[in-house]
Formats: sequence, structure tokens, C-alpha cells
Amino acid sequence: MRIITRFHHSDIRRLLLGIIVIAGFVVLLVQCFGIPCRNSFCLSPIKVSVIELTNSNVTQVSVMNYTNLSDDDDEELENKKEDLDSENDVVISKEKVEMNVSFIAIGNISLRNPKMVVVSSESESDPNSVMIRVKDSRKGNVLSLRRHKQGSAISISQMNSLLIQSLSSFKSPKPRWSSARDSEMLSARSEIEKVSLVHDFLGLNPLVYRNISKFLRSYDLMERKLKIYVYKEGGKPIFHTPMPRGIYASEGWFMKLMESNKKFVVKDPRKAHLFYIPISIKALRSSLGLDFQTPKSLADHLKEYVDLIAGKYKFWNRTGGADHFLVACHDWGNKLTTKTMKNSVRSLCNSNVAQGFRIGTDTALPVTYIRSSEAPLEYLGGKTSSERKILAFFAGSMHGYLRLILVKLWENKEPDMKIFGPMPRDPKSKKQYREYMKSSRYCICARGYEVHTPRVVEAIINECVPVIIADNYVPPFFEVLNWEEFAVFVEEKDIPNLRNILLSIPDDRYIGMQARVKAVQQHFLWHKKPVKFDQFHMILHSIWYSRVHRIKTR
Repeated sequence: MRIITRFHHSDIRRLLLGIIVIAGFVVLLVQCFGIPCRNSFCLSPIKVSVIELTNSNVTQVSVMNYTNLSDDDDEELENKKEDLDSENDVVISKEKVEMNVSFIAIGNISLRNPKMVVVSSESESDPNSVMIRVKDSRKGNVLSLRRHKQGSAISISQMNSLLIQSLSSFKSPKPRWSSARDSEMLSARSEIEKVSLVHDFLGLNPLVYRNISKFLRSYDLMERKLKIYVYKEGGKPIFHTPMPRGIYASEGWFMKLMESNKKFVVKDPRKAHLFYIPISIKALRSSLGLDFQTPKSLADHLKEYVDLIAGKYKFWNRTGGADHFLVACHDWGNKLTTKTMKNSVRSLCNSNVAQGFRIGTDTALPVTYIRSSEAPLEYLGGKTSSERKILAFFAGSMHGYLRLILVKLWENKEPDMKIFGPMPRDPKSKKQYREYMKSSRYCICARGYEVHTPRVVEAIINECVPVIIADNYVPPFFEVLNWEEFAVFVEEKDIPNLRNILLSIPDDRYIGMQARVKAVQQHFLWHKKPVKFDQFHMILHSIWYSRVHRIKTR
């Protein structure tokens, strides 16, 4: 009887092993040999932005979904295998452009190693849409799509208006019961709004702030009153595991310094004004395996955590999460938290106002590319304004549609415009990159796959005036800083006129802007032990400021 049982179990094991091998072979065929597949069996779709380039302007006209198995995010080497969600872009002229990719899959159409020709034309039946045709010149397969053009960009002045409107109109949901902490925050808001003009700026330059008197009073109240409870729930590495290196370092440094903080953190949640969810969206993306690679599955995982703390504690349910916050720098931080944390304060690097970022509620998180967690202030500083002989500098990987256009239009066009594609990664080239930043008047901060880029902070660290080319991007600490005093904003459609825009800025205006870059620099620095007005405190202040101005009582 025992022999029969063992034989039976052995057969089952062999059968299961055979099923696994066959399934793996089928997946291999689908991904490597171009067998038509349904979307659910292909890798996550990647956006392909189609651009129309004319002599006078650049207009984004369409977005299509493809899967490109050859795409790598080489802006951070350690993330190469992780970021299959990154967008891969095709740029087309008024007629056509050819592009080689290793594999494309959409619906039931799959092309292996195609020579792809993309042709764009206005739709005769609908002037607000564009017809896109993708042709495999080897096989003759043609895919035609119609997509609507995107709306116009939201300018920095419009964002300023949205901020004023949000601070005066939008409030959090009414709490289910009152709290002494709410009264304390209401009192703080009253003090901020009624503040008189201050004369001691504590060494700060008042021109870089919207209202330095309100900022200093708000910051002082935060330092004296704010208390935060950090949830202990959640397993590593998704929770409680700071990652202080790379392009997502902001969320890692904040988590590290917040969880070890003794000034703001309290052990008794009843004493807290705010509640911190110590999650790493970067770790969430990479730690759950292939079964959790869609935005919905990852958002569901976050919801399970929120349900856990809502069931264990009373605080989430009291305000609907309005007094809770998270800090997320990964591209997916916005989309994964839109529903679950719709009432909460979200500090996000991907601060795209056209894709759900809420000015006045959410806060814009700086993207800081930290190469060494032991030396976060490495390479700080730059040349004086009179020593900067290069008008503008950019170098970087061709991520997204915009950089391709920038390089196409300006590489090797003018001697004072140092515009390049990706530079080599050897030590000599890295040093050259830093020297260009430290020797240029303006540093071009062109969006990549998403609107945010570490070049904004890189420019400030190197005391170079940032030129931000990213429509709908809300810059960091927007509710406090007057960005137009130390940065230049250029709409994407104006890239062909970039040099004229920069040359039109008077010398005295540039000298003042460069001085104000140096003045604001302290707000974008990480320290192993936080110091007054550094990036840790500024992130915390943005979250505090949002909650103070949105709080509502019974």
C-alpha cells in the first residue's frame, strides 16, 4: 500500500513539473518568436508618444500602447531589470520616421524585429484627431489607429492661480468626531494667515518665497507643534526599508530620517497631528513578483495595508485618511495612490497636474539622484556667474519624446549650446558632465518618460539656473517657493525658439536669478542629521502646510 501511495505521489509531481515546463515554453514562444498573444499574456503595455515636428513648433498629437521588450531605463543602472513600465517613444516628422525594435505586440498583432514605419496625418472626418499608421515593411502588415490630440499645457502662471484657488476653497472631508489635534492645527492656520511682516529673514532671500513672513511663521509653528505617528505595521522590504541611493532616493532619505526622528515622532498615536505610511513604491514595484506587475494589483496591495490600519486603529476612519500622508518618488506613485489615498496628502515626484496631481493638496517632491548615501552633498557648488561662458547645457538618455526633439534641434547647432545625447559613463565623462553644469548659465531640465527629472535639483546643486521644459510639471515646494525668481519655464512647443528665449534674458536678470539659485540651494540638500531648512524639513513643511490649510472640523 505504501509503495502504491509513493508511486501515486511521484506521478503527481511529474505531472505538475510537465505542466510548468510546457507553460514556460509557451511563454517563451510568445515573447521570443512573435506568436500572436492576447494583452493579458504580454508584458505590461508601454506608451508610445507620437509627435508631429514642424518648423515652427512641436505638438504632441497621439499616444499609442505597445510592448517593447528591449527597452531599458539606463538612467539608473540598478533599475534596468525593474522598470519595464517605462515609456518608449517614437518621434515622427510631418512625413515619417523609421525605428527598429525587437518586438511589438498590440492586441492580436505581433511583429518580431520589424522595420517599422510610422505615418501621421490629420483625420478628414475629425480635425481634433490624428490617424496613425504603423507598417512592417518586411511583411506588409499595417495597423491604423485614431487618437485625439492632447489639450494645451497648463502654464506656471495658471498653476499659481490654481494654488490660490485651492487654498481658499478646497477642504478635507469633515471628521467623524472632533479632536484636540484639529483645534491645534486650526489655531496654527489662524496664526499663519494673520502674521505681520517679519524683518528678520534668518539669512533667507525673501525674493525666492511667495510670502516669506507666512513661510517663517508656518515653519516655526511646525517645529514647535507638529507631532507624527509612524505606523509600525507592514513587512520589509516594501515597508520600513529606506533606499537612499539612485533616482528615487528622496523617498528613501525621508523614510530613514523620519523613522529615526525624535523631535516630531510620537509613540502615542492620540498625540499625533499626522500619520505617516512608511511605504516604498519603488520596493512595491519590484518585490511582489510577476503576479503583481499591473497598477491595479499593486494598488490593491496598498489598499490591503490601508484596510489593515483602518481596522486596527480608529484614526484613518475618523478623517477618511485626510490626516495621513506618504512620500513616493517612483513614477507610479501617483497612479497607485489615486483611489486609496484620495483624501490624503501625497508627496510625489511625479507631480503632473494633467494626470491627477492636486495642487494645494498633494505636494511636489524633489527628485534627488544620490550616488553615494555616505556623501549626499558630493560635488556641491559651481562657478560664479561671470565665469559661466556656456549659454545652455543638456546631456542625457533619450527617455521620452521631448529629449529626442531637443537634441535633434540643437545638437551641434550653436557653439554656446552644449546639447548632447547620452554621455559615456566612464569617470572622465562624468567629470566632464559636472564641469558643463558648473560652467553653464542655464541647465536644461527636459522631462523624460514622465514630467519630473533629477536635473532640476542637479542644476540647483551646481548653482546653474534651471530651464524646466516639462508641460504640466509642478515644481517642488510650489506652495512656498516663487520659482520664477530662480528658474526659467519653457513650454515644450517653444523648443525651436529655446536659444532666443535664453538670450532675451538681460544679464542683470540672469545674475540675480543665479544668486537666488544659490540662496534656495539649502532647501534641496540631504544631511545625515537634518538641519534647519534642509530638504527633510521642507518636505515635512509642505505636508504640514497642506494639512493646516485643508483641515475641517465638525
